[in-house]
Amino acid sequence: MTARLLDGREIARQVQEELKERIARLSGRGIVPGLGVVLVGDNPASRSYVNAKEKACAALGLRSFAKHLPAAASREEVLDTVRRFNDDDEVDGILVQLPLPDATMEQAVLETVGPDKDVDGFHPVNVGRMLLGLPAFWPCTPHGIVQLLLRSGYDPAGAHVVIVGRSHIVGRPLANLLTRKGRGGDATVTICHTRTADLARHTRQADILVAAAGRPGTVTAEMVREGAVVIDVGVNRVPDPSRPSGHRLVGDVDFDAVRERAAAITPVPGGVGPMTIAMLLRNTVEAAERRRGGAGR
Repeated sequence: MTARLLDGREIARQVQEELKERIARLSGRGIVPGLGVVLVGDNPASRSYVNAKEKACAALGLRSFAKHLPAAASREEVLDTVRRFNDDDEVDGILVQLPLPDATMEQAVLETVGPDKDVDGFHPVNVGRMLLGLPAFWPCTPHGIVQLLLRSGYDPAGAHVVIVGRSHIVGRPLANLLTRKGRGGDATVTICHTRTADLARHTRQADILVAAAGRPGTVTAEMVREGAVVIDVGVNRVPDPSRPSGHRLVGDVDFDAVRERAAAITPVPGGVGPMTIAMLLRNTVEAAERRRGGAGR
C-alpha cells in the first residue's frame, strides 16, 4: 500500500476561492479586511511564515500591516505594538508570530490582543467560547486539520483519533474540535504526550493519527496501523548538505516508511501549513464581517 497524498495546497486554494465572494461583498461597501502582524526577532522560520501569510493576504486583496521588532524588544514595547493594532480601525485581525524570543511574555502578549481581533484563536476568551461551543475564532492549525480531513473525504465522525502532542496551539484545541457535536466532530480522541507509557500501543489503535510533537522521526512505521490516515503537523529543519540552504524541512513522521502503511498522509511541506494560512485568512475576513456588520461563518 502506498498512501494517498493529502494536498494541503490544493485544499487551501479551495478555501481561499470561497473567501473571494465574502471579500467582494465587503469591498462593495468600501471595506478591505486588514491583518496586523507582529514579528519579534529574526527567527528564519518565523520570518518565512510571516512572508507566506503576507503574500496570501495580497493574493486575496487583503491588507497586511507588519511591525517588526528587534529580538531585544521589551515586554512593554511588544504590548504597546499590540495595543496600537487593537486601536487601529483598519486592522481587523492581529497575528503575533510565535515563538517570541522571550517566551515568558507570550501569555501576556496573547491576552493583550483584543478578542474581537484574535484571528489566531489564542485569547482565553476565544478558547473558553470554543470549549463551550459558542461562536469564537478557532485556532488556525486545528481548524485547518479538520477542514483538510473533511474536504479529503475522511470525516472524523465515529473515528478514533490519536493526537501525539498536547500543546495549547495544536493538540488540546484539536481534541476539542474533534469531540464536539456536528460536522467535523463526533470523534473519539486520545491525546498522547511525553509522559505517555508505550506510545506505540496507542498510536496503532488510531484510525486517524495526528503527529504534533515537534520532533522529527517521532512516528515510525511500526507505530501506524495499516490503512490509517496520518496528519503530520511537524515542521523541523534538519541538516542536508545536498541542499543549497544546507537543510531541509521534515515533519514528525518517518514519511517514506509510514507512507507504505497508511491509507493517506500529509506531506511536509505542503500539507497542514497551507491550511493554517487559509484558516488565518478566513478568520480575518470573518473578523471584518463581525466588526463591520456582515455575515460570518
